[in-house]
Amino acid sequence: MADNDIVAALADRLGKNQIFGEPVQQGDTTLLPVASVHIGGGHGVAVRPAGAFAVSADGFVAWHPAVSVNRIVWGGQLALAAVLVAVAIAFRRKR
Repeated sequence: MADNDIVAALADRLGKNQIFGEPVQQGDTTLLPVASVHIGGGHGVAVRPAGAFAVSADGFVAWHPAVSVNRIVWGGQLALAAVLVAVAIAFRRKR
């Protein structure tokens, strides 16, 4: 596969709708969803929601990040595991 073919294939995968979704009108506010796109060395593409821009009728723009509850819970579990390991090491050193 030539380099031009690879670039063309990636361009097909990464259209503008991959990063910015279709605007959604909600009352006087327009919501523009945004995604985070990561490209791997094997030409794999991972897309995650990043958040949304909210544009009000008076032109005020606000960013609302997408919150992943799973990441928050997993981070808490990692912190708890680190504390438990530190406590276990401290008890072993006292003996």
